Amino acid sequence: MRQLTFAAATALIVISGPMPAAAQSDGAEGSRFVMGFARLFSNDAIGDGRDRWRSGSYMVSMFRGRGWGGRLTQSPGDILEYRLRSEIVAPSTLSRPPAWDRRYAGILSLGLHNHFALGPLDARVGADLVFTGPQTGVGAFQREFHEAFDYPRPRVLGTQIPNGLHPTLSAELGRDFAIGEAVTLRPFVEAQAGIEDFARGGVDLTLGQGFAGALMTRDPVTGQRVQGVAGPDAEGFTFTFGADVARVFDSEILPRGGAAPLEQTRSRLRAGVHWRNDRSEVFYGLTWHGREFTTQPDEQVTGSLRLRLRF
Repeated sequence: MRQLTFAAATALIVISGPMPAAAQSDGAEGSRFVMGFARLFSNDAIGDGRDRWRSGSYMVSMFRGRGWGGRLTQSPGDILEYRLRSEIVAPSTLSRPPAWDRRYAGILSLGLHNHFALGPLDARVGADLVFTGPQTGVGAFQREFHEAFDYPRPRVLGTQIPNGLHPTLSAELGRDFAIGEAVTLRPFVEAQAGIEDFARGGVDLTLGQGFAGALMTRDPVTGQRVQGVAGPDAEGFTFTFGADVARVFDSEILPRGGAAPLEQTRSRLRAGVHWRNDRSEVFYGLTWHGREFTTQPDEQVTGSLRLRLRF
C-alpha cells in the first residue's frame, strides 16, 4: 500500500494541460516553436510492487522545430529534443540491504538530442550531462517523502554512489516496416558511452494506427517508446510490444570492485496500451528487466504511466 501511495502521488506530475497540435510543414522554413512534449513516469510500485533496483524514474522531453509533417527531414538540427530525466536506483531494501546488493544511486540528467533522417533510417544523436550523488537531491527528496508519510526512513543514503558528473553520448538508428494496414515492425540499434557504456539491439512492434505519423522518442530506463508529437491518426487504441538485448561494457552505478559485479548482458521485454481521443490520452506499460548485476537473485517488472487529461 505504501508503494502504491508513493506511485500515485508521483504520477500526478504526469498529468498535463493542453496537447500541442502538430504543425504540418516540411521543416525547411519558418521560426522554431515548441511542437510537443513527451513524458513518462515509471516505477516498480505500478509493476511488481517490490520497490527495488530500477525503482523509479521520470522523463520529460520538449520538442522544438520548424514544423512536423509526419516524417523526419534529412537535415540534422531541424528537430531538437530537450530532455530532463530523474531516476532512483536502489538496493532491494532501503533499511538493511544484503551484502550482495547494489548501492543506492540518485540520478539527474539534462540533455539535447537531434532527430533526423539518415537515408531510409530514423536517427537520434544526443548528449546528456548526468549527475549522480547527494548533489542531485534525489535521495533527500525520497527521505523527506518517506518521513512525511511515516514510511521507513532510508538508511542507505550514506553509502550511495557519490557526487559525479558523467557526460554521456548516445545514438539510435531504427526503421519502420509496415506489415499490413495497422501493424508496424521497427528494428533498432543503440549505443551509449558515459554513465553506462553499452551497445544494444532490439525490435518494437506496434498494433494500431495511433502512432502513425507521430514523432517518437525512447525512454532510457524501460525502452518504452513515447509520443512527442501526435500524428494525424492519433485517436483510439494502440498496442505496443518490444524486446532488446544489450552488451554492457561499464557502468558508473555498478562500479568495478563493488559487491554487485556488472552483468555484461542486459535484456528487456515490454508491452503497453495507449488510448487517445481529441481531448485526453492514457498510456500504461510494463517492462521486464533482466538481471543487471551477477549477484542479483531475480528479475523485476516496472510499470510506466502517461496521462493527459482535459475536462
